[in-house]
Amino acid sequence: MSEIAAIPEESGTVHSPPPRRRRLGPRVLRRLWRDRAFLLLMVPGVVYFLLFHYGVFFGNIIAFKDYIPFDGFSGSPWVGFTNFTDLFGDADFWHAALNTVEIAFLQLVFFFPAPLALALLLHSLTSNTLRRAVQSIVYLPHFMSWVIVVAMAQQILGATGVFNSALSGTGMHTVDIIGDPSLFKPLTVLEVIWKDCGWGTIIFLAALTQVDDQLYEASAIDGAGPWRRFWHITLPAIRPILLLLLVMRIGDILSVGFEQILLQRDAVGPHAAEIIDTFVYYKGIIGGNFGYGVAAGLFKGVVGAILVFAANKIAHRLGEQGVYQ
Repeated sequence: MSEIAAIPEESGTVHSPPPRRRRLGPRVLRRLWRDRAFLLLMVPGVVYFLLFHYGVFFGNIIAFKDYIPFDGFSGSPWVGFTNFTDLFGDADFWHAALNTVEIAFLQLVFFFPAPLALALLLHSLTSNTLRRAVQSIVYLPHFMSWVIVVAMAQQILGATGVFNSALSGTGMHTVDIIGDPSLFKPLTVLEVIWKDCGWGTIIFLAALTQVDDQLYEASAIDGAGPWRRFWHITLPAIRPILLLLLVMRIGDILSVGFEQILLQRDAVGPHAAEIIDTFVYYKGIIGGNFGYGVAAGLFKGVVGAILVFAANKIAHRLGEQGVYQ
């Protein structure tokens, strides 16, 4: 005791007691009970993602096996990386990958900016009644299935469609746009723009409403034209949302629309319309080579994950948050 008492205390030093651990249990339970209605609404979505997005990860083991459905996962023999070596040596797979990249590039260049352009057009309308009416019209195609959209395209642009009927009625040469392989990729992009452009404007319209109108008024008084107002006011304001959507789009770049392509594949042939998803469907499911198809799908998933990490890193370099920190 004397030794302890003899130790001088440093001047100005405050010895605070160690912090007590808070009991978070009752508080967490109260918050869960308070938000029980919202949590119940989340249950179907959480179950969906657990079953169809995370649960299927275990099925990727088929890529390393000669999978036989009757023998199951445990009874099918291991083949290592044989499915991947066969896949990378298949010229049909690389052709399907090339078609996928070409369609994805066209969608990135032409479809990605389309919702922003439409949102700017809708945001410039002064009449709220007219704006709501236009929004309702451009949103409608999103709720149509690809079966209806492709059927409408065939009825309008097919060999015996409305467009060719009008051409033949005036004595002009008809053009089978649906069955022309050289026009297939631009046609798919136009279909995506018509179907989903209106729905994609929702996020951009929400971002544009956060821009202060006084900035536009001040810049207009200073003599800034529409392009300069867009470049110096609108674009910096929506830049975080724009980069976030771009990162997500790049990560999903190899998914260019399985149902849309499958419905039109027979009209132009696999050389023009085969993508990775249809390649997996015909080789893996229809052909019965399940391990081969899963290997192609796993390769697509790995490439998509790498693209997400790279794009998110670039967003961080540009000073934005991206998808994750």
